[in-house]
Amino acid sequence: MDTGTHIVMGIALGGLAAIDPVVANHSVTATAVLAGTIIGSQAPDIDTVLKLRNNAVYIRHHRGATHSIPAVVTWPLLITLGLNFIFPSADILHLWLWTFLAVFLHVFVDIFNSYGTQALRPISNKWVALGVINTFDPIIFGIHVIGLLLWALGANPVPTFLVMYAILVVYYIVRFQVQHAVRHAVKLKIPKAERIIIAPTMRFYQWRIAAIDGDHYYVGRAYGRNVTIYDKFERQPLPKNEFVQAALKDKNIDAFLSFSPIYRWEITEHNHITEVRFIDLRYRSNDYYPFVAVAHLNDDLEIINSYTGWIFSEDKLHKKLDFTID
Repeated sequence: MDTGTHIVMGIALGGLAAIDPVVANHSVTATAVLAGTIIGSQAPDIDTVLKLRNNAVYIRHHRGATHSIPAVVTWPLLITLGLNFIFPSADILHLWLWTFLAVFLHVFVDIFNSYGTQALRPISNKWVALGVINTFDPIIFGIHVIGLLLWALGANPVPTFLVMYAILVVYYIVRFQVQHAVRHAVKLKIPKAERIIIAPTMRFYQWRIAAIDGDHYYVGRAYGRNVTIYDKFERQPLPKNEFVQAALKDKNIDAFLSFSPIYRWEITEHNHITEVRFIDLRYRSNDYYPFVAVAHLNDDLEIINSYTGWIFSEDKLHKKLDFTID
């Protein structure tokens, strides 16, 4: 989920902690727990700082180690120890329990969007992404905001947030049902589909579609059960020529391929410069595919420049690469 949603989730969990008699009857513990749930709801996303290095490092590692099983165990311990210095009289066991729940929920809810996490590390490095909730879901965020406003206006936080979480459980179940209906509609549209990727958007009934059959890639959108295919690309194996082999060693290309499950490629030449481009097919927006990886090589197979990330126009991509087509 996005940072804002994780923040309101942390505050709500801190309010729900009043269900715990130890927290409810000790003001210092209650304050420490609220701090712990807010910090714990943010801690796994500390790897966002990797953006300061470059996109390749960020793409490869975001939601990786910091969302793993060891991290879910370690974050609450570190946060609890830190808060224990500030609130020495707080009940350390219950502080740890609620902080642990905050960290666990952060990682758990991230599984439900299309980006996913490596939550099973070190058992498995597989990305777990259920693709039913958008990174920012206005309904989830809005329900939390309503709950927090009611709490601020004097409502008892325990029943308020219990009702809120019950509504959210139902909402998640409904999202799975809608996704299942969309998948069935795509199968009717593309009977020979070998793989179907359905990604949520901020709109409840609107989904991004990317699919593969034996010969083609398909890209489209679903509005409820109405599936529209916008683009159809011939499926071709990646050439094994020397330019491609050299490009595959580039850090930006490598990071992209480690993340993208469905993409197409293009190879073009510009005045003794060969461009190798990989295009993720999951994020079509306004007739453009903004998530790409590009490498430019000279005739000696040297990487002149490369880039991976989100680019919404060719002009901006050329500026990123400091590259001009004559």
